[in-house]
Amino acid sequence: MAAKEASTANKVFQNHDDVHISLKDQQGINRFAKYNARMDEIKVELDVKKNELKCVEEALDEIELFDEDEDIPFLVGEVFLSHKLGKTQELLAETKDMVIKEIASIEAKAKAIKVEMDELKAHLYHRFGSNISLENED
Repeated sequence: MAAKEASTANKVFQNHDDVHISLKDQQGINRFAKYNARMDEIKVELDVKKNELKCVEEALDEIELFDEDEDIPFLVGEVFLSHKLGKTQELLAETKDMVIKEIASIEAKAKAIKVEMDELKAHLYHRFGSNISLENED
C-alpha cells in the first residue's frame, strides 16, 4: 500500500518536472510579470490622481465661501499666485478638467494592459495548467 502511494506521489512529482519551458514561453512569462508590475505602478498613480481630484474639488467648494474682492492664493508649480475669486475658480476648474483627463488616460492604459495580461494568462494556463501561478497575492 505504501509503495502504491509512493509511486503515485512520484508520478505527480515527475509531472511537475516534465514541464518544458521554451524560449517563447519564458518570454511570455516575463512579459506577464512586466505587465503585472506596471499594473501595480498604475494603481498607485491612479490613487494619487484620484486624491488630487478630491483635493481640487474640495478647494472649489471651499473658495465659494470667500468674498469676490478677496485675493486667493493659487499654487502654480512651486509659487503661490494671488487671484480674485472668479479667476481662481476658473483655474481650479481647468485643473479639475486636466486631472479628470489624466485619470481617464491612466484607466485606458490599465485597461489595455489588462487585456494583454488576460490573453497571456489564458495562453500560459493552457500551456502549463496548474504548474504555474499567475494570480496576484493582494
